[in-house]
Amino acid sequence: MRYLISGGGTGGHIFPAVSIANALKELDPDAQILFIGALGRMEMERVPQAGYKIVGLPVRGFNRAQPWKNISVLADLAKSIRQVKKIIRDFRPDVGVGVGGYASGAAMWAAARMGIPILLQEQNGFAGVTNKILKNKAAKICVAYEGMERFFPADKIILTGNPVRQNLLQGERKKVKGERTLLIIGGSLGARTINNAIKAALPTLAASDIHVVWQTGKIYFDSCKAAWEAAGSPANIECLDFLSDMPDRYAQADLVISRAGASSISEICLLGKPAILVPSPNVAEDHQTHNAMALVRKDAAVLVKDADAAEQLIPTALELIQDDARLKTLHTNVLTLAQRDSAKRIAEEVIALAKQKQ
Repeated sequence: MRYLISGGGTGGHIFPAVSIANALKELDPDAQILFIGALGRMEMERVPQAGYKIVGLPVRGFNRAQPWKNISVLADLAKSIRQVKKIIRDFRPDVGVGVGGYASGAAMWAAARMGIPILLQEQNGFAGVTNKILKNKAAKICVAYEGMERFFPADKIILTGNPVRQNLLQGERKKVKGERTLLIIGGSLGARTINNAIKAALPTLAASDIHVVWQTGKIYFDSCKAAWEAAGSPANIECLDFLSDMPDRYAQADLVISRAGASSISEICLLGKPAILVPSPNVAEDHQTHNAMALVRKDAAVLVKDADAAEQLIPTALELIQDDARLKTLHTNVLTLAQRDSAKRIAEEVIALAKQKQ
């Protein structure tokens, strides 16, 4: 079987794509897999690191602020589609898998036009533009949230969840008896609003009896570390740019503060972690708020708006982390939203499409 996988631009697209590829290899060891990405985007580095071949397209996003600049964007899109058609003729895939992003749009549109069945994977609770455009061409659409019928044909939807790092479930809970741990994660790049709220509250956190693990992200680490040192380098607060031992850190946490990206929410659900979600306002169509609200409506997480984080985030966290009954309710409810073995389930759907085609 030959599988064409396309998408990228962000880790939220790349990680599911690689996870699906790994699951395909487990189920079909002889599978041949080729990725298509966008030149200059992070998938061109991350996919080869995962052991897969990738071809880059000159495709770019549309400039909504300056529409007159889109003539060259359209030219690159046309060039990309021609390139994909040649790739398909040479590679002869049985199925195309699109996970969102600029390259996914060009690749999956061309594949569908050439008679290749395509499967889409939508990570968020508010569908991305690329997947909405491709919905009528897709044979199957794997989603992570209920209620996606408002974006996609109901008969094509399969609720699979988002692939997460499988080793997350292997973490060890190492902590001092009676000590509560607050885990603050802003993604690999960090979250400015969350970091600013922590910096302002360092004296309060230092005086508390909780253990704080503060992952700042690489961009903000120097300023956060300086603020931590200025506060006297409090021993109960770990200030780190990156966490290489996420399974153990999650296992240790009584409460998590996080952005509401699709991957983070899927991990929180799988692990049953009580969480305060601070959706980023700097994402397309405010999809992180939609992601967060899917949990909040089930009483499975607490929402603090980005604009309110400076005043509300730390007081909310300090109150919640001491409330055993509330933590138990959030833990119980968020576990019910977990989707397990997502990558394998998606891979099984892809293989079924390939067999139908053959």
